[in-house]
Amino acid sequence: MKFKNLEVWQLSYQLSCSIYHQTKDLRDWGYKDQITRSGLSVPSNIAEGIERQSNKEKIQFMYIARGSLAELMTQLMIGRDINYLDPEFVEQQLQQANKISAMLAGLIHKIKNR
Repeated sequence: MKFKNLEVWQLSYQLSCSIYHQTKDLRDWGYKDQITRSGLSVPSNIAEGIERQSNKEKIQFMYIARGSLAELMTQLMIGRDINYLDPEFVEQQLQQANKISAMLAGLIHKIKNR
């Protein structure tokens, strides 16, 4: 399970866990389901992609992870603006998401140049 050694996977895993902790008491099931699913998708797609055989597959899964990350960032901002989520929490998670996005871009570049 080499994906567990990747810092980008570890950070996205932590991000997903923090979303679950922050939304555990939220009663809007639609919003809660959507934000937790997008959060789960990021480390899940990184893990699946890294374990794939071909570089083409690896890259595709990293792009899916980046897309899910953009979705998560949007949902965080909406949650902040409708007063579901604490603005400070959202800011911290957005900073983390930006770091993860940059790391994914670097990983994609590295895989492409193998």
